Amino acid sequence: MALAGRDCCGDLTVRVGLTTRPWVVDDALWAVIEPLLPPWPERSPGPKPVPDRLCLQGILYVLHQNIAWQLLPLELGFSSGQTCWRRLDR
Repeated sequence: MALAGRDCCGDLTVRVGLTTRPWVVDDALWAVIEPLLPPWPERSPGPKPVPDRLCLQGILYVLHQNIAWQLLPLELGFSSGQTCWRRLDR
């Protein structure tokens, strides 16, 4: 049975077991992962951080595509590869 739905980017996807884009974290999975992440400090210096969910999707994209962090396309909206790598290191 195929399920149709919209992912966090607003794209219509059809899900049969796995999505065609396995780096997309749907709402159900994010509800499980989010409480496990460390909280951000109340006042952190620098620009506003990229949302954790987008960084996680960027990390998954790099791992799934087996590309270097520097090659993460900015057009996908996950921020830079360096930002995702630093968040993974955190």
